[in-house]
Amino acid sequence: MRLIAVSVVSIALMTADHKGRHLESLRGVLATIVYPLQYSVDLPIQVGTWLAETVTSRSELLGENYRLRRENLRIHSRLEKYAELEAENRRLRSLLDSSIKVGDRVLIAELLSVDMDPFARRIVLNKGTRHGVYSGQSLIDSNGVMGQVVQAGPFSSNALLITDPSHALPVQVHRSGYRAVAVGTGPQNLLELLHIPNNADLRVGDLLVTSGLGRRFPSGYPVGHIISVERDRGRPFASVKVEPTARLERNREVLLVWPAEGGEASDGVNPGGMIP
Repeated sequence: MRLIAVSVVSIALMTADHKGRHLESLRGVLATIVYPLQYSVDLPIQVGTWLAETVTSRSELLGENYRLRRENLRIHSRLEKYAELEAENRRLRSLLDSSIKVGDRVLIAELLSVDMDPFARRIVLNKGTRHGVYSGQSLIDSNGVMGQVVQAGPFSSNALLITDPSHALPVQVHRSGYRAVAVGTGPQNLLELLHIPNNADLRVGDLLVTSGLGRRFPSGYPVGHIISVERDRGRPFASVKVEPTARLERNREVLLVWPAEGGEASDGVNPGGMIP
């Protein structure tokens, strides 16, 4: 009987609610009463889900961040290597172009070390007598004369740059043909012309090339540009400063040059070698 009564009441309530929507307000009141209970029951589940997602997300983010940092470091190291290879490629292409312009027999050599003496300008190359290198051989880069080999061993050789204070180089002005001797100044990346009369035909900007005198350096190689000419009537000679065209302090590769006639440096006069 109770079941029948409850069933009849339920059917009556459903019919009344379906046709007239008379139980909407009652449903709202019941939902308001039941909501705290539903929220309290569902709260632990939501908290557990949030904690799991937070811990998992933080762990995944830390792992991804660590992986990205390592990948970024590898990429940067590769980019730096590629940049160095690109710069080396440009230098070698420049040297190759220079060797084509030179027309003489040449050999590319790399720098092994640089003399740290502030008053000397010497370098060590990775080519020696086994490669045909000889004492007095000319050393150039894509822009001009760098120096000469002063000591050749079987596998390496020592070279003296033109800015070393003990080095002298016979040059001539490309514009006028005026001949002079350029010596190194040591710490400064400059050359100085010796014993130049005050009335000599020299101008700022003149290009100096090797004259070929002394048979130490082949003629016609660029040496430098005149950057200052100081004439003082109280002194017998003018002070002339020259900036080398070669990149003496920045080269990693250089060209060793054999003269076109195949001869080596003379053993006589020393106008193209070291100052005694």
